[in-house]
Amino acid sequence: MARLARPTRGTLGAIVFALALGAATTWAAMTVLRPPEDPSLSAPFTYVAAAEGTVRADIMLNALAEWQPVPVGVNRAQGVVTTIAVAPGDEVAQGSLLYSVGMRPVVVAQGMVPAFRPIGEGDEGSDVAQLQQLLADLGFYGGEVDGEAGPATAAAIKSWQMTLEVKQTGRVAMGDLIFVPELPTRITLDADEVFRGATLTGGESVLRGLPASPVFTVPVTEAQAAMIPSGTRVEITSPSGDIWDAVATDQVRDSELQTVAVGLTGAHGPVLCDDACGQVPVTGVSRLSSQIVTVEPVTGLVIPSAALITAADGQTAVVDEDGERVPVTVVTSARGRSSIEGVAAGARLRVPAGETGPSE
Repeated sequence: MARLARPTRGTLGAIVFALALGAATTWAAMTVLRPPEDPSLSAPFTYVAAAEGTVRADIMLNALAEWQPVPVGVNRAQGVVTTIAVAPGDEVAQGSLLYSVGMRPVVVAQGMVPAFRPIGEGDEGSDVAQLQQLLADLGFYGGEVDGEAGPATAAAIKSWQMTLEVKQTGRVAMGDLIFVPELPTRITLDADEVFRGATLTGGESVLRGLPASPVFTVPVTEAQAAMIPSGTRVEITSPSGDIWDAVATDQVRDSELQTVAVGLTGAHGPVLCDDACGQVPVTGVSRLSSQIVTVEPVTGLVIPSAALITAADGQTAVVDEDGERVPVTVVTSARGRSSIEGVAAGARLRVPAGETGPSE
């Protein structure tokens, strides 16, 4: 019986190489020719239930409130200020006491013509008519407001002077009155000019009128400004804790500081703080917490936005627990959550693993 020849070392190497080449060819063919897997089927996922909720988005920032007073009255009294009768932001009316100079009261009255002379019997002019109107409003004068100071006007002046506890001369001294265009009005005294112990020489612009409301702005970055177009709703927390409803208006850019000041006005009228503006200090800039609503609240069925898919035709859908695509309408989206229509409450929908369900 013939003995089989032992394969040489070279022959064994050729066999091993052939086997390896065949295995590699088979793997390559399987890899190249196998159709790609559907990522939506191979990716890990879980389910969440569509539940009632609210979707909204807002930015918490500080709103700045600052009064911008304008000069409305000039002091004509001379001497040392002995008392201060008003606080910043007080509302004054006809005959309100402002301060005293040498223990003599300085009173505010309405009129377009500023005080420029003493007024007594025999004087005539628009400033006399303004004085007569003051005396009439205070109940001291019942005659005609004609700008002619006769005996009745002089008598009324004396009665008024009696209530002020000054000498009853029947003649208004130069520094007794400060006429301002409108009353009642909110005012502040220039604290650098008028304070107890200050010396006045006459001619100081001491009285400043306040507008109906402080100026409200929100300083933001350029990126934030893009999210706050005109009409965006803003909720401002007042010093007392109430909510003032406002809307965004114009935007003023500061190129040097690279900031944007977003103006605010009242949501229901030009006066943002309504009748509570007195809560805002007259001096300095007040910082108030504000909530800028960038996405208005929408209540409905809420799901994680990650559950939404878009078909080739652009239609938005979700995948239910049976693997079926269900077309839906997205009402709004914010912060990774979407309010949708098109599925029933409680419907279990597929989302990538790790996503959480809707929450408030």
